[in-house]
Amino acid sequence: QVQLVESGGGLVQTGGSLRLSCAASGRTIKSYTMGWFRQGPGKEREFVGAISWRGDSTYYADSVKGRFTISRDDAKNTVYLQMNSLKPEDTAIYYCAAALLVFNPVVVVTTTEYDYWGQGTQVTVSS
Repeated sequence: QVQLVESGGGLVQTGGSLRLSCAASGRTIKSYTMGWFRQGPGKEREFVGAISWRGDSTYYADSVKGRFTISRDDAKNTVYLQMNSLKPEDTAIYYCAAALLVFNPVVVVTTTEYDYWGQGTQVTVSS
């Protein structure tokens, strides 16, 4: 079992930055593809980005490409989501997730491919 806990959310103005953390416990995540998803008010959960288990491949949704960056520190069993140039439409609850899968853009965007999920952290971007 892997337990995931997100942190770092909060209220930020348009154009600001936040760094979310996803701390894992129970098992090392070094073999896991790690993904970030978000769910805005009245919306379905959507893919944000993912990083391969080796950390050498990343994939992002078009809506965040160039603004968000995922990284991982397996020594700390933690994954990060650096969010820059934030927009009001980025307002959502952000979730991290872990999956044992082959890193493939078609697969990593699918919520059902992930085995473990955190409880989420709220990000609010004010206009």
